[in-house]
Parts: sequence; C-alpha cells; structure tokens
Amino acid sequence: MQESVDSPRIVVAALYKFVTLDDFEALREPLRQTMLAHGVKGTLLLAREGINGTVAGSREAIDALLAWLTADPRLTDIDHKESYCDEPPFYRTKVKLKREIVTIGVPDIDPNDTVGTYVEPEQWNEVISDPEVLVIDTRNDYEVAIGSFAGAIDPRTTTFREFPDYVRQHYDPARHKKVAMFCTGGIRCEKASSFMLKEGFEEVYHLKGGVLNYLEKVPEAQSLWRGECFVFDNRVTVRHDLSEGDYEQCHACRMPVSVEEMRSAAYEPGVSCPHCIDSLPEKTRAAARERQRQIDLAKARGEPHPIGRDPRTMKNAVTER
Repeated sequence: MQESVDSPRIVVAALYKFVTLDDFEALREPLRQTMLAHGVKGTLLLAREGINGTVAGSREAIDALLAWLTADPRLTDIDHKESYCDEPPFYRTKVKLKREIVTIGVPDIDPNDTVGTYVEPEQWNEVISDPEVLVIDTRNDYEVAIGSFAGAIDPRTTTFREFPDYVRQHYDPARHKKVAMFCTGGIRCEKASSFMLKEGFEEVYHLKGGVLNYLEKVPEAQSLWRGECFVFDNRVTVRHDLSEGDYEQCHACRMPVSVEEMRSAAYEPGVSCPHCIDSLPEKTRAAARERQRQIDLAKARGEPHPIGRDPRTMKNAVTER
C-alpha cells in the first residue's frame, strides 16, 4: 500500500520472519536503541525462531528501522506490511525476548522446516470458494466476531494455544484432504500450517500476509471479507481500505466494543462494557475508573497515556497477529 500525498504522518508497520537467530539475546539492545534513536514506538519480539511485532513512526523512522533490520542477511526478506493512521497507535518502545514469536505451545513446530502452501491474496477467493476446501479462521473468538471471510469456520478459541486441541478434536486428515487457513498478518498460519502438516493433513494452504495483505491487494468490490479486521493497537479495527474502523476498546477488559454496544447502559468509557459488566469485581472496576481519569488528564495535557493490560485478550497481542 503506497502512501499518498494526503496520507497521515504515522506509518504502522507489521513485520515478522521465521529464521534461526542464535544470537537473538544480543540483538535486543541494538534493536531497541535503533528504535529509540528514530522515535519508533511499539513492540518487537525476538526469539531463537525469529522476529515478530508491530511498530509505528514517521516514514523516515520506519525506513531507518527496516534498513537496520535488512542489513542483517538473515532478515533481508522480512515480511513487512504497512498501514497509516492519524493518532499514535503505541506509546512505548519495547523489545522482548521470548521462547516463541507466536505461541502455539507444541514442541518442534518449525515453519523453517515445514510449512503450508502460500496463497497470494489475488488467488485466495478461488481457493476458499472450492467446496472441497475446509476454510478455518485461526484467530481468536473476539477477532472473528468483528469480521471474517464468508463461510469460514470459527474455532471459538480464546488463545492460539487452544488451536492444536481444536484441530485434533474436530478434524481428521483421512477425511479433510484440503485445508485453507488465515490470520491477521500471516504469522499464526505459519505455525498452524506447520502443525497441521505434521498431524498428517495433506494439502494445507494459508493466506500469504494474512487478512491485512488481502485487504490491501483485493478490491472491495471483489472481496469475500465481511466486517472489519481487529488489529492489536490503539486503532482497534481497520476497514477494507485499511482506514481506522468503528470499534472502540473497553479499557477495563480490553474487548472491542461496537457502536451499538457503546449505546448500552453497560458501557462506561474506560470502566465497563456489555462484555464485562457482570464479571468485573468492584475493586477492578474502581481501578479502571481511576485509570480512565488518568487517561483523560493525559489527553488534556497532550501526553502519552497508559491503556492498561488485559489478562485475556491483550496478553498475547503482539504474538497473535
């Protein structure tokens, strides 16, 4: 997606690559210093199996970060997608060391060794329109509820760790010969396809670059996508043209909240929403109310503000694109 003359100043870059990084621990501080030097905010994860994350900054800042990354021969072809926004989607700069850059919880799943067949966005409609193809949305339930491909199966998982058990309980390699999967930015499907091949499924396809790549490359008039796409930053969702969507996020439980849900008596900005009104203890609600007060004060001063941490939906936010 090319930035036009009228594009907002802030570039949001989602990037990942599965590649063996034996020195990943040593990369942490130089990478963080590069981000800080250019004013890049967001979170990048480093593990022996690769790099993953979403960051934001000016055009020059993102270009500088990409130049630093691709100077490493192991990262020259790092997967990289961009969108644009008017407000900062992140407030901090973080580089974290992890065991996995996307957590599936199954040992010996290595997309560098075994991975499914990539499908370009332009060919995706044809693949998922085949009645013999089982189309699975590998994202979590709250993401699927906002938007998905027409006819795709919702596994109703709350974390990616639940996906392997879901597959083992519901599908049989002897009967389900063709499987196509998709996720937000492509990374979950790298591991999901590797897992399914090792489980014995013969033909496993996945959408290259994920939903974000599809929305960028496929005209809306030809699209089989329905709804908006959840993204793991302050924009909450994006529309088909990758502009910021209509959802807000409940700062108490971090669930996405629709325009209709915002009209509910259960919705109090920063304090509660229809998803959590009956489940949050008063102590948690009081903390949420105080956090919202601090957010409002920070906004009034034009300062960055903390948005809290969700024990359920945002815990694996970076790793579950």
